[in-house]
Amino acid sequence: MARKFWIDTDVGSDDAAALIMALKAPDVDVIGISAVGGNVPMAQAAKNARFVAELCGSSVPVYPGAETPLVRELKTATWFHGEDGLSGSGGEPRQQPETTDGVAALLDASRRQPGMVLVTLGPLTNIARAIEIDPTFPDRISRCVVMGGAACSYGNVTPAAEYNIWVDPEAAREAFLSGLPIEMVGWEFCQGEYGLDEAEIELIREIRTPLSQFVLDSNRTGMEGYYKQTSEYLLSLPDPVAMAIAIDPSITTETALHYVEIETQSELTRGMTVVDMLGVADNPRNAQIWERAIDAGENVAITWEIDMARWKALLYRSLK
Repeated sequence: MARKFWIDTDVGSDDAAALIMALKAPDVDVIGISAVGGNVPMAQAAKNARFVAELCGSSVPVYPGAETPLVRELKTATWFHGEDGLSGSGGEPRQQPETTDGVAALLDASRRQPGMVLVTLGPLTNIARAIEIDPTFPDRISRCVVMGGAACSYGNVTPAAEYNIWVDPEAAREAFLSGLPIEMVGWEFCQGEYGLDEAEIELIREIRTPLSQFVLDSNRTGMEGYYKQTSEYLLSLPDPVAMAIAIDPSITTETALHYVEIETQSELTRGMTVVDMLGVADNPRNAQIWERAIDAGENVAITWEIDMARWKALLYRSLK
């Protein structure tokens, strides 16, 4: 039986590739997508999600979610993803947007499909709103794979913070401390050898399908932005890495539970994912091994290592 996925996303270029992976996975049934303001404004994210779904031959409903963070102004990343979020490669979808609010739709889906998998690829605003409306929401989620944060590493929008968490740190803090079974896949898994080099980009080009060409075209601006940031010529795909782990959990080869706090007060470290590596925080939710503490409540499963070859192979299969 296909696993039920709900995807919450701010569809920019790497989100688009992640959506393709989920929509093309033979054992995954994406039952809904909620859009959130992040990489691009929410309405553009919803439009992009519908466009990508149609490329995959899917009519999955796409719901409008939060336009702005809980208490802050939205700071988009169009400088990195392009004004439309897709390097100018998007289009006009035929499918009309849903009129039901994305948070209401997410809560309803969790009641109809308890045990569904939640994958978040953008700021966690919709998730925090769902928890505020219904504190029992986390109990109905079997896995919550979060692309966000940087575990004991540096950020991509400030020295301390990864973009998705930095945009709405208050929402991230609510989600991380809510009891959701979060598996955090940090920004570090799109850098260096985790990214796609020129030879691997050529492998995608040689697939020669509309989906493979779209992934290359839509990430063109992002590749330029990544080069400006790092001086590395890579196709950097953080959201597809997280989606690969959601689809195939065995791609994660090292993980452990840790107490994680999100900094909301300091402008210097706003959005930092503070991982209690050694269990030294004065809090009962300190480090525990994931396999021994599956019911550890408010701890977060930190991804420490992945199988690079397998995540990339899953991406290639999805584009054929």
